[in-house]
Amino acid sequence: MLKQKIEYIHNNPVRKSLVEKPEDWEYSSAKDYYTDKKGLLDIVRLV
Repeated sequence: MLKQKIEYIHNNPVRKSLVEKPEDWEYSSAKDYYTDKKGLLDIVRLV
């Protein structure tokens, strides 16, 4: 269930047509989940 919520949050900018992919949103941890790139903050993966 937590993974579902994280994916929902990551996909919000895509649903609003702000970016094409979740990891393209600068202020998202999606980069850390879906790519080898690091986001603005260090995160601890929960899922």
